[in-house]
Amino acid sequence: MATDLHRPVTPATSADAVRVENLTRAFDGRPVIDGLHLTLRAGEFTALLGRSGCGKSTLLRVLAGLDREIEGTVLVPERRAVAFQSPRLMPWKRVWRNVLLGLPGKPQRAVAESALEEVGLSHRSGAWPRTLSGGEAQRASLARALVREPDLLLLDEPFGALDALTRIKAQQLVAELWQRRGCAVLLVTHDVDEALLLADRVLVMRDGAIAHDTPVALDRPRTVGAPGFAALRAELLAELGVHQPSIASR
Repeated sequence: MATDLHRPVTPATSADAVRVENLTRAFDGRPVIDGLHLTLRAGEFTALLGRSGCGKSTLLRVLAGLDREIEGTVLVPERRAVAFQSPRLMPWKRVWRNVLLGLPGKPQRAVAESALEEVGLSHRSGAWPRTLSGGEAQRASLARALVREPDLLLLDEPFGALDALTRIKAQQLVAELWQRRGCAVLLVTHDVDEALLLADRVLVMRDGAIAHDTPVALDRPRTVGAPGFAALRAELLAELGVHQPSIASR
């Protein structure tokens, strides 16, 4: 029988923000997640890599409470939020109302304004979603996650649809928000460089389970030219089945 327990997990009471034991999720009898075990520490930024179809987004949806057809044990914080690749803004609601969407009670506009200011979008508070750029829409999506004061922030390829320059700015914003907020973050991405630039720890998912787990002990702020970056990149690419040819010295 599936067990899905949502309990508050904070640094004051536990070093772990997430604990997953023997998680299985099957579709039409085919397991996409198969006996997965995972622990995410409170305040840690973790990136999850893997080939398409390996179960990354399914795992994120389970942790978000959006998919409960599971077997196994999942312990997650009560306060958690998710941002997807698509901002999923309601076109008939102004930006500030989108930020408050789904919050219990009757939150005031000031709550939305504070979150929008944190992501640098306060000047677009009263705008309609259709008038936002891609980067602005993604920042609105992040603000909607932040107003929930999450102990766990789940990001499902939130930069995938952005152009290169906007993507860099969005990555920097997420890094700043994480350092300011101190919540645990799980970022699902296909981009190895992005994972290494942002995360404390990188996981590789394969065949429905965590196949590789490596810490990223690089000084912040990071660049792709930092010492040790290339070696970690090669390690992760190899785990993903991408082997780079060696360059013979001249």
